[in-house]
Amino acid sequence: MFEFITKFFQQEPVPESIKTEIRQTVQKSPIVVFSKSYCPYCTQTKETFNKFNPVIIELDQIPDGGFIQRGLQELTGQRTVPNIFINKEHIGGNSDLQNLKKSGELYKLIN
Repeated sequence: MFEFITKFFQQEPVPESIKTEIRQTVQKSPIVVFSKSYCPYCTQTKETFNKFNPVIIELDQIPDGGFIQRGLQELTGQRTVPNIFINKEHIGGNSDLQNLKKSGELYKLIN
């Protein structure tokens, strides 16, 4: 019985192609935000980056969004959104971004 329950909740492995897609997206763009359209923290992040034209990927609006979110967790250790990259480096989520902004380090990272 326990084996049946365990198998029921197991998730399909994240295809390597999804992780490759994430890496390629991050390599191509100076600012990448993996987001969800209804998330208030994502909204604040997008407002912070508004004038920098970030690449925004709304995970709740694309077919592989769940796989991408799990792939991000495997690559970065972070499952929550927003999941933010600046100049190919993972910086974390919205609170990390706001701390960088408050300290003045954000604009140094972007430039």
